[in-house]
Amino acid sequence: MWFKNLKIFTLTSPLSLDDDTFEQQLSEQIFRPCGNQDIASAGWVSPITGGASLFHAGDGRYLLSLKKQERVLPAAVVNAELEERVQKIEADTGAPVSKKAKQDLKQEITQEFLPKAFTRDSYTFGFISPKDNLVIVDSSSDGKVEAFLATLRKCLGSLPVVPLARRSLSADLTLWLSQDQTPADIELLEEAEFKSPDEDGAVIRCKNQPLDTDEIRLHLDAGKLVQKLAIEWDETLSAIVQEDLAIKRLKFTDVIKDQNDDIPKDEQAARLDADFCLMSAEVIRFVQALDKAFELSED
Repeated sequence: MWFKNLKIFTLTSPLSLDDDTFEQQLSEQIFRPCGNQDIASAGWVSPITGGASLFHAGDGRYLLSLKKQERVLPAAVVNAELEERVQKIEADTGAPVSKKAKQDLKQEITQEFLPKAFTRDSYTFGFISPKDNLVIVDSSSDGKVEAFLATLRKCLGSLPVVPLARRSLSADLTLWLSQDQTPADIELLEEAEFKSPDEDGAVIRCKNQPLDTDEIRLHLDAGKLVQKLAIEWDETLSAIVQEDLAIKRLKFTDVIKDQNDDIPKDEQAARLDADFCLMSAEVIRFVQALDKAFELSED
């Protein structure tokens, strides 16, 4: 249970969760497989394989898993069937099929093929930390994040959250690099993305490139701003920090992950609990360090 991406939200008012009540609330949006005519279905499942509860609690934090099931119906298959039927109708009637009739026929084919289509499952994990007023979702997709929050909001009745960063951090990241103003616990790695503020919006991406070279300095002197920056934090994790504070390619060091190696692999529930408690605690520490570095709580 190690997150790979972070979308960070702060609760604007305290959230109190009672375990029994929370379980009941989540059950109102429990996952149900796609019906014959459903294109997609989404709902909560246990974050532990085979678990009975729709959440896992550890150290006052709540881990959730939103499952989405989609029917895979390739457009090429529908369009090929549509073309074949249109040709037959036109051959039989001697008249062209209208655009409206084609749309209706396409919808009919889609409904006919849906029950036979394969399904594809995906999962979005996230956790709530009421004591830290944080909701954190493991996804790089804005759509998946919004679906997670919207489903949770529907269960709770309300979910007063806003992004932790409500302004662009591009200028801050640029200062880290150009003025050597990186916080003491953050080390810059060899990857970054720069964007020109001009109308052309030229973008420069570099990887495996030291960031203290004359080549990088030329981009900064030309007024380009940092959009993404690879960092290592507190010898605990590495990640890409984006100007909107989205965290991508999150990787925890072995120093952290090895702390739970004494738990037998066959004790899956115990291992997940330990991994979640450890991972979420480090994520919270990291988020709080970013909050302080960017002075977000003071905005």
